[in-house]
Amino acid sequence: MASLRTSAGRSLLRASARLAAAATSTPSTHALRASTVATSSARQFSSTSSQRSDALFVHRNTEYNNPDIPFEFNQENKKIADEIISHYPPQYKKAAVIPLLDLGQRQNSGWTSISVMNHVAKILEMPPMRVYEVATFYTMFNREPVGKYFLQLCTTTPCMLGGCGSTKILETIQDHLKIKAGQTTPDKKFTLVEVECLGACANAPMIQINDDFYEDLTPETIVKVLDGLSKGEKVKPGPQSGRHSSEPAQGRTALTSQPYGPGQHCVPEFA
Repeated sequence: MASLRTSAGRSLLRASARLAAAATSTPSTHALRASTVATSSARQFSSTSSQRSDALFVHRNTEYNNPDIPFEFNQENKKIADEIISHYPPQYKKAAVIPLLDLGQRQNSGWTSISVMNHVAKILEMPPMRVYEVATFYTMFNREPVGKYFLQLCTTTPCMLGGCGSTKILETIQDHLKIKAGQTTPDKKFTLVEVECLGACANAPMIQINDDFYEDLTPETIVKVLDGLSKGEKVKPGPQSGRHSSEPAQGRTALTSQPYGPGQHCVPEFA
């Protein structure tokens, strides 16, 4: 009985060896079929070659942007910078880098040059590279010169769907100013860019021009705003539809009466 078990074991070993040899020398039909299916099901996400740009992250000296161009805060902004820095403990004054970069950008006609960054680094006693890292991370810092009026049009979903849609507003601006998104008008008055949500979804579509929001836009009202700014007029920001804020277009429907005071057990009237 033991000899039979030994003989059977040897036969099994020899059969296993032959199968292993066959598997290593010639792929099985199942393996070939699986390989063919995997190859045929694979597809490219893009047929175009990959193109990368370092324009937003790497500084290249130009005639208008190089370290030899002097920059310092003027007297007024120097006082503001000192006030900002005073809010932080001396050992943590580098935390003021964002507001100081913003201050420098405002003084430098709306954009942050390498000289602005170097001056902020000097004031805060920071390695310049740390300041560069901040300036290249936040999109609020413009790395290239912009026009007098910096148009940031929101084209995120709520603004795209709200009202007449941000796409129509974008087309109107481009046709009226004869520029595309990312360009500046020849007279340096307007720079147009598309941005993500600016937090005024209830008043969509909207645009930020410098520090002001212009909301509830239509093709007619955005042209009116642009023409007013071009003429140097003071254009009222906020909703351009007559709304006061973000109340419903048909008017308020709740809390229209004076709220009751302490100790008065009554329910306020609702419209």
